[in-house]
Amino acid sequence: MLRAKKNIFGSWRASLLIILIFIIAGGIIARLFLIQISKGGDYNEEAQKQQQILQSLVAQRGDIFIQDRYKNMEASAPENAEPSGAISEKTKNYFVVATSRTYQMLYAVPKDIQEKEKAIKEISALLGQSEAEIAAKINKSNDPYEPLAHKLTDEQADKIRSLNIKGLFLMPENWRYYPAGNLVSNVLGFVSATGEKNQQTGQYGLEAYYQKALSGESGFMKAARDAIGRMIFSGDYDLEPAKNGDSLVLTIDQNVQFMAEKELKGVAEKWQAESGTAIVMDPKTGKILAMASLPDFDPNEYSKVEKTEAFMNPAVQDVYEPGSVMKPITMAAGLDTGKISPETTFTDAGILKIGGYTITNAAEKSYGTCTMTKVLEKSINTGAVFVERAVGPDVFRQYVEKFGFMESTGIDLSGEVVGKTSNLKKGGPEINFATASFGQGISMTPISLISALGAIANNGKLMKPYVVEKIIHADGAEEQIEPEMKRQVISPQAASQLTSMLVSTVKNGYDKVKLSGYYVAGKTGTAEVPNPEGGGYGTGKFIHTFVGWAPAYNPKFIILLKLDNPQGIRFASDSLSPVFGSLAKYLLSYYEIPPEE
Repeated sequence: MLRAKKNIFGSWRASLLIILIFIIAGGIIARLFLIQISKGGDYNEEAQKQQQILQSLVAQRGDIFIQDRYKNMEASAPENAEPSGAISEKTKNYFVVATSRTYQMLYAVPKDIQEKEKAIKEISALLGQSEAEIAAKINKSNDPYEPLAHKLTDEQADKIRSLNIKGLFLMPENWRYYPAGNLVSNVLGFVSATGEKNQQTGQYGLEAYYQKALSGESGFMKAARDAIGRMIFSGDYDLEPAKNGDSLVLTIDQNVQFMAEKELKGVAEKWQAESGTAIVMDPKTGKILAMASLPDFDPNEYSKVEKTEAFMNPAVQDVYEPGSVMKPITMAAGLDTGKISPETTFTDAGILKIGGYTITNAAEKSYGTCTMTKVLEKSINTGAVFVERAVGPDVFRQYVEKFGFMESTGIDLSGEVVGKTSNLKKGGPEINFATASFGQGISMTPISLISALGAIANNGKLMKPYVVEKIIHADGAEEQIEPEMKRQVISPQAASQLTSMLVSTVKNGYDKVKLSGYYVAGKTGTAEVPNPEGGGYGTGKFIHTFVGWAPAYNPKFIILLKLDNPQGIRFASDSLSPVFGSLAKYLLSYYEIPPEE
């Protein structure tokens, strides 16, 4: 009987085939897992890029306006400017000092440039850049987009077009533009742009302080695209509109600002001062009508500024020892506590010894028996110490605190600092309180000083200074900023007494401050700059300050003037009195303030 032989070879081939099928299936499953699970998100994103357009929508930065008292001018932006939309009937009486302007940007697609040598030579000459720098960008053959220059002038853009070089392109882009140039620059700050997307960020001043409000919020648009990349709106698409930034209306008046800057520059140049500050404020509200600083800068060309100190606003960011302009604060403490009156007398020997230290008056003068009014008129250091001793160190320190010298004013500008009064500690050396009474050994910012003296002008009420009067939102809604009283520092009676004393100080001391028909209150300060390293004085550098207000008994403005290290003149009464008189006379006329007498 015959038996069939087992086909071993056939069985082996079937097994191999089955194994191969399992391997292939496993590979397919693994590949599917990789595509759908592990890298599913990446492939899905790539597919969406091919089938959809996702475009970021840039918000328009808000504008900044200043006041103009008389001109009902249309506040239209300059040529090529593109205001955020806030310029309307609501803003026509204002003057725009910061807005957006369309410039042309030059970029290259290196792989498309055939005339590279010509492009390098022509662009280098046009932009003032080295040929090597241009060549390094144009020779990036795999780069589809290479920015070459921003903010081209109209002439530069026309020249680029006339070259007609394939692979070079112009594209419009918005940049911050400051129509008034250097005017109010230390208050505004500037906007810097970084990255290929021209990301704009406020630096210094209002641009930094109100960065979030001014910049708005970016949006996006996502829609399907056809085979050649065009957007398809017939289907579903997502749109999140950009929210344009808010616009700011400042308390600053352009005419007052212009005059303050003009007067400050004139006196700084005359006496070759290192720097200077001028502030004009409404003491009843805290509104800043002008704020000028030297050195200043053109925010349109901030990149050309060699020393970054020019970006600072010394009105809020620098502290200094004020000298005798501090004496009204000391006198306020004495009057408010009832320890002295304007007629209180003391005998000045011209010299005072405290704990091994010797205090003298300016030019080492001696005045004999003096009233408190005469102490201010003659700026007697020993008289200020007399008042400080009468109220006592602890009470004196309390008034220094109440007048705001131990805190920030809260002004809406970036970088505000607080003065140094740490040496007025409870139980501290008597000499520290004595010298502080006439403005040595303690420091403050100009804004804190004018705010404190403004409280005396304002019946003892300390107001919070501010520079933004109104915020206009992109939808047209307005947010009005109201004046804010911080506290009652001294009584109205004490404030009135002290004002009369300061009127007498002007009347009997500062001829060039006198204004026919008006009472003016004021005080100067001439302080030697302390040695920052070894302590003490003897640097030979001085800071001049003048603070005054008018009309004295119903003030419409208070002015602070400060000069750092003027040359060839010793006292602030000589350097700054004429400037105060000139600026005050202008303000009385500008605001049409009737004479008092």
